[in-house]
Amino acid sequence: MAEISLTEQEINSQPELWARAAEMGAKAADMMPRDGEKIAVIGCGTSWFMAQAYCRAREVLGKGISDAFTATEFPIDRPYDRVICLSRSGTTTEIVDVLKRLHERGTANVLVTAVSPGPATPFADHEVVLDFADEKSVVQTRFATSALAFFRASLGEELTAAVADCRRAVAAEIPQRWIDATEITFLGTGWTIGLANEAGLKCREASQSWTESYPAMEYRHGPMSITEPGRLVWVFGQVPEGMAAQVESFGGELCTFDGDPMAHLVLAQRVALERALARGLNPDTPRHLTRSVILSEGQH
Repeated sequence: MAEISLTEQEINSQPELWARAAEMGAKAADMMPRDGEKIAVIGCGTSWFMAQAYCRAREVLGKGISDAFTATEFPIDRPYDRVICLSRSGTTTEIVDVLKRLHERGTANVLVTAVSPGPATPFADHEVVLDFADEKSVVQTRFATSALAFFRASLGEELTAAVADCRRAVAAEIPQRWIDATEITFLGTGWTIGLANEAGLKCREASQSWTESYPAMEYRHGPMSITEPGRLVWVFGQVPEGMAAQVESFGGELCTFDGDPMAHLVLAQRVALERALARGLNPDTPRHLTRSVILSEGQH
């Protein structure tokens, strides 16, 4: 039997890690945003998409204005009660730069990371360290979902069912037609739009696949034109009325999941992994990518 990749090991470890992260999140009220605070959450790549999911979930619960930004587009002069920075390595140049500026301005902030201490540590008011969810592979899987589990639990969500759904997603059979699909369109609504964005990125990173991601109702405003036999329309959460019939009429396949949308993201991670292996690619070290983006002085 061939040795399984680091990425596969890390994907499979997620149920237990979510439970640990959720336990931490439920006890983090002293450092996480209070109800009514206006907050921003900043990340790069995968972390940005987790920020999108958390911010929308917080707003839906009525806990306050919550904006998600990639680090280079953060409006530093816009007033926020608290800013959360999400960085697996804690070394990403853009994140360190933002935290420095927040520290200088006296803006309350939190760093959520897998590695501490790091170059961002001195500028953080509070640091949440999910070191048990760190990864050796380049692409993020378990750290991102564990961070989102932490965030969701900090909002008061109970994640026992999500953990059970994750176990199902890890064990589920991946149909060969999903591995062979020529294109995947990922869709979401509300907080799951961030999951759709992340699923699309994961397939592009790991398997060099062409994928797209949109808010689900935007599917009818152009993206459905590419649906045809051999292509998937992957919907996180509730499927908009009439969409299933549309996808079927175009010859595409609708992919849904009867459990927590975050567990559906785990299934998408596994599809990305299998598509990479089918193409003879190493999912642990995708081309052109590194674990952390550290810029030289001239690149800032």
